[in-house]
Amino acid sequence: MQPLETTRLRLAPLSISDAPAIQRIFPQWEIVRWMDGAVPWPYPEDGAEGYLRHVALPAIEAGQAWHWSLRPRERPDLLIGVVSLMDQPDDNRGFWLAPEWQRRGLMTEASDAVTDFWFEVLGREMLRVPKAVDNPASRRISEKRGMRVIARFPRPLVSGVHDVELWEIRRDAWREQRKAAT
Repeated sequence: MQPLETTRLRLAPLSISDAPAIQRIFPQWEIVRWMDGAVPWPYPEDGAEGYLRHVALPAIEAGQAWHWSLRPRERPDLLIGVVSLMDQPDDNRGFWLAPEWQRRGLMTEASDAVTDFWFEVLGREMLRVPKAVDNPASRRISEKRGMRVIARFPRPLVSGVHDVELWEIRRDAWREQRKAAT
């Protein structure tokens, strides 16, 4: 799996050495509240290492998922979040970012990089992403990039059962909006 770069970020493939940083940052309510209900809460003391060893890294090895740590280009030693692609029906991209790094457009940059990877490197035809209706910041990323809502349904999240929208974009639409942005 290759590293990716954006204007301000380096996306490095996740490794077991990322566990301490993830463990330190991830278990914050503002990060986990809109995550899938399968995420344990309260987050266990060994949650990051267990996730990397038993979920993320095996999925990468099997070619079923691609996970990157997010790091500022000027501080490549500093993990500030994670962005992932998954080969799962109706759930192809996910991410989280440390609260102090939010509202700077960084996740839009990271999402663009991995969405390009999804379509241009992996050759996929469609990307689908579930988003909690009550999580406007995450929904804005999809809106800005031309995704459209194709379904709405209740789903168990860490913070309880909430309405979730399923967003979709096809490769040709992605290419068109990227071309228009340049």
